[in-house]
Amino acid sequence: MISLSRWEKVEDLRAKLNGRAKAEPKFRFYSLYDKVYRMDFLEAAYAQCRANDGAPGVDGETFADIEARGVGAYLAELSHELKELRYRPQAVRRVMIPKEGQPGKFRPLGIPTIRDRIVQQSVKLLLEPIFEADFTDNAYGYRPGKSALDAIQEVERGLRNRQVNVVDGDLSKYFDTIPHDELMRSVERRLADHKVLWLIRRWLKAPVQERSERGKVTIGGGKSTRVGTPQGGVISPLLANIYFRRFLVAWERFGYDRKYQSRIVNYADDFVILCRHSAQAAQARAQELLERIGLTLNTTKTRVVRAWQTSFDFLGYTFGVIRTKNGRECLGKKPSRKSQQRYRDRVWELTAAKQTRKRPETVAAALKALTQGFWGYFGAGATHDARHALDDYQDERMLKWAQRKYRRSRGKKGKTGPEEGQRWEQIGAAMRMVVRSTELKNPRGERRLFANAASYAQ
Repeated sequence: MISLSRWEKVEDLRAKLNGRAKAEPKFRFYSLYDKVYRMDFLEAAYAQCRANDGAPGVDGETFADIEARGVGAYLAELSHELKELRYRPQAVRRVMIPKEGQPGKFRPLGIPTIRDRIVQQSVKLLLEPIFEADFTDNAYGYRPGKSALDAIQEVERGLRNRQVNVVDGDLSKYFDTIPHDELMRSVERRLADHKVLWLIRRWLKAPVQERSERGKVTIGGGKSTRVGTPQGGVISPLLANIYFRRFLVAWERFGYDRKYQSRIVNYADDFVILCRHSAQAAQARAQELLERIGLTLNTTKTRVVRAWQTSFDFLGYTFGVIRTKNGRECLGKKPSRKSQQRYRDRVWELTAAKQTRKRPETVAAALKALTQGFWGYFGAGATHDARHALDDYQDERMLKWAQRKYRRSRGKKGKTGPEEGQRWEQIGAAMRMVVRSTELKNPRGERRLFANAASYAQ
């Protein structure tokens, strides 16, 4: 989330809402709607949406279109609509995103219009500090001050605390199956402003527009919709956290944390239950609680494992037995195979044949951003083998890219002195640029390259 320091009154109000919610756990908030259309809230909401960027919705309007008209005038008009209760959410544009590693399977993504995203963000700015006071400390997804790496560290602490019997949970289509009526009860536990509640209901029941490959447009959803909150909506992650809180609170209320000496670690719709014993029973209790609130545990993907014998994946890491530098075995984490394959796929895209038109500096900068992002997340744990394998792959791909870019002149099939030496010097310069910028730990391809270059650059 962007800094709100430019909007001091927004920051102050959020702090007051959070303080009130913490001090009075049963207090229901009212008279919030007039803040939704306040210009400072809309400006902060627009800045956040702009930072997130994203594709246009069904109206085709882009951020460039809004800025060409003037952001101030656009937000003033939107504020006026909200104030006069003329605002109506537009349909959500549905796109299907292929699931990684599952050919032929797709995940539906709902893209609201930018106008609707701004209003959702304004409402989120108000509601987030209220519900933050109620969220349990073992929920990490889409929360300010918490991250996936925090969840990763919590899992590692649990394993070290001998909670090695693990329920590796998988929910069936969580975002698509959240029941609206029960979700609104969870929201109304803290919110009494009927105008804000009306907005949330309208977003939940917004029509869904889908366009086929042939251009045919179909409209679904609407007022008859009873379940689901669109993935892609600004307000959806907060609503999903509000609803999943029911499960996390119930787990402790029924005493299952003590009974199984367990700890749930949750990130959005992903969770694991770390137990000292009776993980099978813990899975059965989790399934019962989830079914009570209208959710389904995917029994084909949910597993019970003992970490010393079988590894499990969570948030891109594989947890299980690793070997330390001195050869001792212990429980730890390393980048999962899927994560490493995604990295390879991205390196391949950045160094594909169609990328040879780009300058070496451009390709090196893209690889640097990829490498820094990947190891910024996966830099902890047992990384030695993964780092060497991925560095080698990136090194070899960049060598192929450079050889394509600096091809021999036509008709020069042989390796002849000055021209060939100059070509290898160009390839070598490109490779050195990548090695320096990405800090490759094991640039074997570069060493091979320099050996070849030395024999031609006389």
